[in-house]
Parts: sequence; structure tokens; C-alpha cells
Amino acid sequence: MTPDDVPAAPGGDAPGGSSGALVDAFEAHLLGTTPHLTQAQVAEASGVPVEVARQLWHLLGFAHVPDDEAAFTDADVRALRLTRDLVGMGVLSEERQAGLVRTWGRSFARLAEWQATLLADVALESGVDLADGLLPIAGELTPRVEELQSYVWRRHLLSAGSRLLAGSSAGATSTVAVCFVDIVGYTSRSRELSDRELVSWLEDFESAVLALTVDRGARIIKNIGDELLIVADSAAAMADIALELTRRGADPDDDFPAVRAGIALGDVVTRLGDVFGPTVNIAARLTSIARPNTVLVDLGLHDALEGSGEGSGEGSGEDGAGDPDGSEGQGSSYRFRRLRRVSVKGYSRLKVWALQLP
Repeated sequence: MTPDDVPAAPGGDAPGGSSGALVDAFEAHLLGTTPHLTQAQVAEASGVPVEVARQLWHLLGFAHVPDDEAAFTDADVRALRLTRDLVGMGVLSEERQAGLVRTWGRSFARLAEWQATLLADVALESGVDLADGLLPIAGELTPRVEELQSYVWRRHLLSAGSRLLAGSSAGATSTVAVCFVDIVGYTSRSRELSDRELVSWLEDFESAVLALTVDRGARIIKNIGDELLIVADSAAAMADIALELTRRGADPDDDFPAVRAGIALGDVVTRLGDVFGPTVNIAARLTSIARPNTVLVDLGLHDALEGSGEGSGEGSGEDGAGDPDGSEGQGSSYRFRRLRRVSVKGYSRLKVWALQLP
């Protein structure tokens, strides 16, 4: 919940009268007390300059609050003190501060939107009026959800820390396989579904990809509309993931949507949970030219699979990007078909292969 959703001052009226009282009660429940402090009072109590406090508030994605409105609580004072501590420890340097705080704001805003909808759905499914049932349900669920979130975060922190200790560090360069998976025909399909059906369809898709990805030791970095960005330390694991997804998409008896994928292997820079660099750009470009149910790979991925003994040599056909019908290389695990005529924006000399299972 953000200041856009709640009254800025205690006792403020919201449209609907009784709904305003409900929002006040919900606010007090989540924040621990009714707001009673102004920006200046919070800044003074925390020992953080008001200009810095205001900047952090905005970076977190919260709406502007007038200077004289009592929109804050002791929890805000505590948050600023913790922020001050992190700055003093060198964690929130000027270089990192804006990016890290903005990432927190975006991530938690999306999570909060979903959870607020979940609370409303639970209330309606319980057969209670939203105004009467939301607060009791929130009181029952919030502590459990909060504890579970902390558990999930610590588990992911353990995984990220393990990767760091194995040689990959945040903000440093590491070599990984990068894959974009794009749903074919998303626009036309989205027009046929209601909003709820579309959300359910996308969630089913992401859940299926997540299960396969985690099982192969890879990880989903982010979703961009109808597209997922996945990275893996193993070239073979990434190849297996992409091939399985396209296989499912091509099966007429499987509800899984048709997809296309592009994989590149090389160095990336990791920052705030995202990956950047030419390798990511190449994977995106390959996906954009792939035909439905096709996996395209770059030279790095091709050579890694061949070097591990899991691939075949390249084919010699004069293939177009979406029509790999030339001669095939033979191997124990994969087939490669060299695409001779490939036009990829920004990469005029890119070597591309279509990857298939034998």
C-alpha cells in the first residue's frame, strides 16, 4: 500500500465516508499506528536531512506529501534510521542508492498490488462484504505472508551468495548463457481473452517455465510482457530448457503456447538482479528473427555445446533465419543447422545456428 491509496493525514475523509474509515483502520493495521508525523518531524527524529528523506520517499515510488501533512509514523522514522545505518556502512553509497532504492520500490509495489488483490479475492470467496471482511482477513494473513516473504528472500539470498562465492559477483562480469523466450501470437491471443483469463494464461506459462528452469539449475531474470529472460551457467542446461519449451509449444495436444527462443553465450554484467551487455542484446536479436517453435543460437553457445561433446558440427546449407532446411550436422545430443543469410540489427557478421534435438 502506498500513500496514493491512503489518506495523507489521520482522520482524512475518503470518498464514500465509511470506506474512508476502513482505509484509516487498514492504514493503522499495516503501519502500526495512525500517521501523526510530518516530513520535518520524521527527518529530525531519524537524523536524516529532510531533502534526503524526501528523495528516498520518491525513489521508492510514493506520492508527494505536503510538508505540513501528518502522513508518517514511527515506522518511517525507523526506516530512515536503518537507511542512515546502511549509508554509514557503505552499503548505500551515492552510486548505488538511487538504483537500489528504486528497485525496491518497483518490486514491492508490484508485490503489494498482487497481494491487495489477493486479500480482496479471499474476502469475496469467503462470502463476506469487502468493507467488513478485509481488515480481519488482513490481520490473519499479513503476519504469515510477511514471514514467508522473509523466508523466500533469505533462500534467494543464499543462492545468490553461493553464486558469488563460486566466482560471480554483483556488478562484475561473468560468463553465462542468456536466453529470451517469446510467446508466438501473444497479441491476437490476448484480444480473445478477458483480463482475468489473460492473467491466468500468463501465470500458467510463467509457472511452467519456472518449474523447468529451476529443475535445470537456471534462473528467470525478469519477464517483459510476453517474453522471459533466463540465464544459466551451463550452456547445455540452457539449450535443454529452450528445446523443451519449443517442443511443448509445437505439441497440438499441449496447452502450452507456441514460443520462439534465442540463446547467446558470453560475458554479462550483473546489477541489481538484472543482466546487461552485448550477450543479452544478441540473445534478444536472435529471438526476434526466430520462427515459431525454433531455437536460434550464437557462435558461443554452438561452440560450447560442441566442445562438451554434446553437439554435432554445423550444417552447410544456405538457410534463412526462419527456414533452416539445409544439410544437418550429426551429434550425440543436438543437431545444428547453420543459417547463412541472417540480418540482425547491430550485428552484421553474426553467426547463427538453429538448434534441434536429434
